[in-house]
Amino acid sequence: MLNSPLSPSSTELVINVLDMVLSEGKPLDRAYSHHFSGLQLAPSEQARITVVAGDILRKLNLYCYLSDVKSEEMSRMGTRLLNVWHMFHELELPKMQYALQVDEREYFDRLEKAKAQPALWDGCPEWLDTMGQAQLGDAWARERAALSTQPKRYLRVNLLKCTREDLGKKLRNEQVQTKEVEGVDTALEVTSDSALFRTESFKKGWFEQQDAGSQLVAAAVDAKPGMRVIDACAGAGGKTLSIAAQMQGKGRLLAMDVEQWKLDSLKQRARRANAHNVETRIIASSKTIKRLKLSADRVLLDVPCSGLGVLKRNPDAKWRDTPERLPVLVELQKHILQSYSRMVKVGGILIYATCSIMPEENRDQIDAFLAENEHFKLIEDENISVADSGFDGFYLAKLERISE
Repeated sequence: MLNSPLSPSSTELVINVLDMVLSEGKPLDRAYSHHFSGLQLAPSEQARITVVAGDILRKLNLYCYLSDVKSEEMSRMGTRLLNVWHMFHELELPKMQYALQVDEREYFDRLEKAKAQPALWDGCPEWLDTMGQAQLGDAWARERAALSTQPKRYLRVNLLKCTREDLGKKLRNEQVQTKEVEGVDTALEVTSDSALFRTESFKKGWFEQQDAGSQLVAAAVDAKPGMRVIDACAGAGGKTLSIAAQMQGKGRLLAMDVEQWKLDSLKQRARRANAHNVETRIIASSKTIKRLKLSADRVLLDVPCSGLGVLKRNPDAKWRDTPERLPVLVELQKHILQSYSRMVKVGGILIYATCSIMPEENRDQIDAFLAENEHFKLIEDENISVADSGFDGFYLAKLERISE
């Protein structure tokens, strides 16, 4: 967290970012991109802005309650909310030309009332708290608290180009401080406020920014050189590139998605990473899947999900229409699991994964699938807990096809 108040220009940027997210419904990363574009911000100042905007969104209902500001009033009342944020973190108030003041007596009265409401204190909306308690029971309180914390920055070393030790040394020479992550052989945690994407290490394809939990999901694929592997919900390809490194560039790695722009981005990243065995293919219809029936040694299904395991990294999802979308997502997950599993050959492995911590999207889906598909058996599954790991939250299950 900060040790000094934001500058006037930075407070304005924070308010503008929040307003774009809350009033226009833009994803947080796009709001950053829009407002940072064309500005020559020092990496440390850009980091400060993202720290404040991210923290406010992680606990938006708490800061709105403490400041008596509604989220839709951000453009008009945001200065008061920013003042409250600084008071909450015991920082000197920022200097703003037109700032709405805070009644201290009223603020401290609200603060004491908020401390008696654990869900509010953790910045958790009512719908999410109800769902978490229903699905995770006593474990939910720890997960809820962990989801309200600032995420760490992790890198995945590209083993096609360097070792983890080599990358750590190279980054040190570029004034980026890192440390190795225990239990995740490909991961480094970034411990300095550094502009990662301006480094020569990044331009040369030595690393990708990827959460350590996500790296564990990719590692579960356990792809070997010479295999035929399909990443069927590849997106922009973070896990695809990790799998390519496992395969040492040998064999066939097919990255598939329903959106071409994501695959185009993946092609660029694959070239930078020297992942020459990656082939992209758009899923134009069910025929695309049928043509690959019983063909793959490994199939990764990193299915569309609620994202409720990655809320500390994508906190704006708390304030979107996730409760309404969840039943639709659950049905989509069932469809993908049933349909795309046909690509796994006998003796091959299917890896089902989500960035959710809710059983409804995870083990419940696997149990329902196995009940209807006796030609698969469960090898193992794993819940990557936000509270226990310090990483983002994920689920993965490994299934073997034992017959056609």
